[in-house]
Amino acid sequence: MNICLFSKDEIEKPLSIKDERGEHIIKILHKKEGDVFSAGIIGGMAGTALITKITADSIEYTFTPKSGGKPLHPLTMIIGFPRPIQLKRLLRDIAALGVCTIRLTGTELGEKSYLKSSLAEPSTAYKMLLDGTVQAAGTHIPALFMHQNLKECLEKMEEEQDKNCPPEQKPLLLALDNVCPEETLVSALKKYNSESAVTPADRNVIAAIGSERGWTDSERTLLEKHGFIRCGMGERIMRTETAATVSAAVISAECGWLQ
Repeated sequence: MNICLFSKDEIEKPLSIKDERGEHIIKILHKKEGDVFSAGIIGGMAGTALITKITADSIEYTFTPKSGGKPLHPLTMIIGFPRPIQLKRLLRDIAALGVCTIRLTGTELGEKSYLKSSLAEPSTAYKMLLDGTVQAAGTHIPALFMHQNLKECLEKMEEEQDKNCPPEQKPLLLALDNVCPEETLVSALKKYNSESAVTPADRNVIAAIGSERGWTDSERTLLEKHGFIRCGMGERIMRTETAATVSAAVISAECGWLQ
């Protein structure tokens, strides 16, 4: 736990010793009265908290904001539902990398039961994203959407996209696919970055990754119809969670978000 996050309603109110954060502060960080720890408001400011009093039941503290928190990168990831056991790690790691939006979707070759897993419930998924945000010492949690299939996902995204944004601000659409990719992920990003007139902070990328068995031909056609470029990351076949993490890291590095 690299930062203790609080909701706006919780900040500066006594923190229960039995709370997971309270236990971490006392038992792991070994903080005492007069000590400080990293703290932040979910979706808001990051700073430090000064412990003013510790009782048998709670920790009292004052919060001093110091920054707006680490911004999320303008990267949206469409991900075919992975196995539930993988989903926990995937959401945590993607959140730690600073992805701004995650869209989990059913796919034609994906196992339909995965969408009904308890780990896919919004409250459980939010906890995984929160864990990743805390790991990164951030305050901003990625937005999460769930879709029954890829068609629904892409149509919903098009509805929400600003049709009037200038061409240079339209997102780069990338579909990760190790079956006959048009080019490599790195080459597509280098071309985009060399032709883009916007700063790294304003670059916008949407990356789609299939479930374990990959995309079907009809899904490839659908992605191409919506303007996605099929990209590869070499000949090795990765798990969905691995492909998502690796591609997010490569995109972030190539777009200059890790500097």
